[in-house]
Amino acid sequence: MTTHGTSPARVSTSDIPADRRRGADLRVLLSPRTVGSTKGMLGVVALRPGEFVSEHYHPYSEEFLYVVEGEVVVRLDGEPVALAAGDSLLVPVGVRHRVQNDGGAAARVVFALSGLAPRPDLGHVDTERRPGDAGGEQ
Repeated sequence: MTTHGTSPARVSTSDIPADRRRGADLRVLLSPRTVGSTKGMLGVVALRPGEFVSEHYHPYSEEFLYVVEGEVVVRLDGEPVALAAGDSLLVPVGVRHRVQNDGGAAARVVFALSGLAPRPDLGHVDTERRPGDAGGEQ
């Protein structure tokens, strides 16, 4: 992995360990932490059949989703939107969303967020119990 503040930087998926706190295999590739970006971030999530990314929202960021492989259902404020490979979706600022793989094959989704929170701890609000959490809402 190469990091140089806001200079060009290359990051491979294999450079970033999987984050499974919210369910599926999520990897934030380009972010303030990994490459010093200041305006947005990009990552990829791999979902096996039955896996999901628990519901959350971003109070400062729009999120862009692009399905690279497979099919997913994105729940926007509880309403399902089915996406297949080649489809993309804009999740507006403040909209609760959950990404789930209800199908029988693996899925891979690229996500990007634009407009960063003033601090990392303010950028993501969980609204559903995360897998493995003993407590309630975050």
